[in-house]
Amino acid sequence: MTFYLHPQAICESGTVGDRTRIWAFAHVLPQAVIGSDCNICDGVFVENEVHIGNSVTVKCGVQIWDGITLEDDVFVGPNATFTNDLFPRSKEHPEAYLKTLVRKGASIGANATILPGLTIGTKAMVGAGSVVTRDVPDFAIVVGNPAKIIGYADTPQSQAVESKRNRIEAPRTSKVRGVELVQLSQAVDLRGSLIAGEVGKSLPFEPKRFFTVFNVPSSEARGSHAHKQCEQFLVCLNGSVCAVVDDGRQKEEFILDRPEVGLYMPAKTWGTQYKYSRDAVLLVLASHLYDSEDYIRDYAEFIDLVNPM
Repeated sequence: MTFYLHPQAICESGTVGDRTRIWAFAHVLPQAVIGSDCNICDGVFVENEVHIGNSVTVKCGVQIWDGITLEDDVFVGPNATFTNDLFPRSKEHPEAYLKTLVRKGASIGANATILPGLTIGTKAMVGAGSVVTRDVPDFAIVVGNPAKIIGYADTPQSQAVESKRNRIEAPRTSKVRGVELVQLSQAVDLRGSLIAGEVGKSLPFEPKRFFTVFNVPSSEARGSHAHKQCEQFLVCLNGSVCAVVDDGRQKEEFILDRPEVGLYMPAKTWGTQYKYSRDAVLLVLASHLYDSEDYIRDYAEFIDLVNPM
């Protein structure tokens, strides 16, 4: 046996990786798969149709039911609760249990509850005591009941200040490859206000398409994808929205709360927008016509594209 099994633990599975530790009063059923270098703490129950990756930590008092997958480097806090049946009844079992996926590097806080059939994104963080009722995007930090996005992990927060007195002045080049905060021309007089941009100057491409995003519930995130060829230019015409940009190596977050400032995102930039104010109206100009094949919606695929081995 190449893993450690406490004398008061039960492990019926023959598929447990090297250097994994299973502590007292844990019980692992026969068909479960557990990777290497894991730490399965006291009082953990692991059912049959469970796959646990490498270097996973499961703290005390957690039950991992059929249909749940924990990818590599996941952390599950004490007494976190997973579920796999939306309508449970005693002695009534569905033909198949809903699948829950916790992606690589995600963390789930103590006493959090995860409803069945959801995906917790790569390196996402679920706050202690949260009740997760919907998928959590990659890197998102969620808290509350129901859980709502309050930020993004591994993203500098100094740029996402709430006070307009401290907001970032444009133009400014981001630490994220190719991303720029652009100052647009503004004219204000007694007749009202006007904002203008020129192709080749403030707008670095000729737009082929535009769309607007509005009436977004504050708990929702938009975007969470990249484009292979399409460039984008974001202007918040009204209200405010937070925009996270990511080139696979660096991340940065901006508040867009003035129509005279635009955010340029080159191709191969992962973008997410969240924290929409109730009155937010976001205008997006795009360099290409809509093409579903141009979208990259899986973060792991995006990383492989921008950081090839």
